[in-house]
Amino acid sequence: MTDLTGKNVVVLGASGSVGTVVVRRVLAEGAHVLAVARHRSGLDSLARDVAGVAVLQLDATLDDAPARVFQALPPDVLPDVLIICGGAKPPGGPIKDLTWAQFSVNWESDVKMAFSFCRAALAKPLPGGSVVILISSGAALGGSPISGGYAGAKRTQMFIANYSQKESDRLGLGIRFIALAPSMIMPDTDLGKFAVEHYAEYLGMPAADFVRSIKSPQTPLDVAEAVIQLAAGRHGGQGSVFTVSKEGIAGVP
Repeated sequence: MTDLTGKNVVVLGASGSVGTVVVRRVLAEGAHVLAVARHRSGLDSLARDVAGVAVLQLDATLDDAPARVFQALPPDVLPDVLIICGGAKPPGGPIKDLTWAQFSVNWESDVKMAFSFCRAALAKPLPGGSVVILISSGAALGGSPISGGYAGAKRTQMFIANYSQKESDRLGLGIRFIALAPSMIMPDTDLGKFAVEHYAEYLGMPAADFVRSIKSPQTPLDVAEAVIQLAAGRHGGQGSVFTVSKEGIAGVP
């Protein structure tokens, strides 16, 4: 795939800070976009502000979510690009203060969503040449001591992309699976603001000082541009796991 014009793209977690920018950029590339999100209010804002986007209110962690997403597309249409973004807000406290339910929240959301949709992409299967992109996190590589199982969940998304790619190759399906990890906290996003608040408290420093300690973080637009490059085959890197920073895309061995 070298061009998104006329392609069918599904974005899960489309009403979040990153998901909304991804939707806008993919539409600007000439794709047909189905934006999926859990909350109606975010979807209504997206539909009002972004011309041409189709929306579906759906909890993507439900067992039947992949089937319902595929059914929401026009007859005989499957996604050419499936972007799995968003997930649960992590707990925001040190491990000694967490319950198991708090610690595991991202496993039941982020990991389950990635597993369900990658499994469905393989089982359906999606058309040869299609691309599945999981938005992971730099925490998967560096850890995050006040976010419970978040870092481990995001690392597992990388494993899921890798395992799915191996299965696609084994079966000769021609589907590409990619995990893309924004390298640094993005202070202007909803999740970034949450992380800044809790890390500043954890470290005993003003939030403004913590933000200043984040050197040249990538933006949601940087993430969206990386998604476009990877989905459209404009980045020549091989493998199933990449990071995106202010400097661009880099492969993860």
